[in-house]
Amino acid sequence: MRRRSLLAVAGAAASLHRVPPARAEEPVDVALVMAVDVSRSIDEDEARLQREGYRAAVSDPRVVEAIRGGMLGSVAVAYTEWAGVEYQRLVIPWTRIASQRDAEAWAEALAQAPRASLSWTSVSGGIDHARRVLGECPYEATRRVIDVSGDGVNNSGPPAEQARDRAVAEGITINGLPILNDRPTFGRPPPVPLDIYFRESVIGGAGAFVIAAEDFEAFGQAVRRKLIREIAGRDGPGLMRG
Repeated sequence: MRRRSLLAVAGAAASLHRVPPARAEEPVDVALVMAVDVSRSIDEDEARLQREGYRAAVSDPRVVEAIRGGMLGSVAVAYTEWAGVEYQRLVIPWTRIASQRDAEAWAEALAQAPRASLSWTSVSGGIDHARRVLGECPYEATRRVIDVSGDGVNNSGPPAEQARDRAVAEGITINGLPILNDRPTFGRPPPVPLDIYFRESVIGGAGAFVIAAEDFEAFGQAVRRKLIREIAGRDGPGLMRG
């Protein structure tokens, strides 16, 4: 009797350790990681304009209309920040947006989030981190997209092309939002125009495109245009100006 009791207890304990397969939350049209440059080439005023651009774009009724017009009527968004190869962080975790209220709540969360600024620019580190964040997305998505914004070329860590190719091999699309800041990065001009660099070395995957913001003041408009295009899944010119 004692042996049977011990076996029953052991069996019950074993069953407690059987973790059921993870079940995705309800599906969404797009899983989108916004990967945002916070290197020291971006000062406090520019960082504010950059965040305000994302807040205004996500909560813009035209963007919400595009979200609601999708096959499933919702998207999942994660917001990350990156600088040198040693620094990437998830600022706002995966959030499902399906209404104006959802979008405004997300925008408020971003307004409250603290911000750090570090030296150097590792586009490759930002893409690799965003790819890992996509791998942890709890929502089943029709499309997976990384949205990379920044004002400089990769100058820390492996080449951006290597990270891009790893993401594309997993079926991820990378779109670019270069900010054509007229100040040289750390006193040195970029080796090629930044919008061309993003087109040749950063974006990739099905329907990938670049929308360049002429400066930080124009950033919000460029984000809005890009979000509507990403959500709608439209192909078009590979390089556009915001």
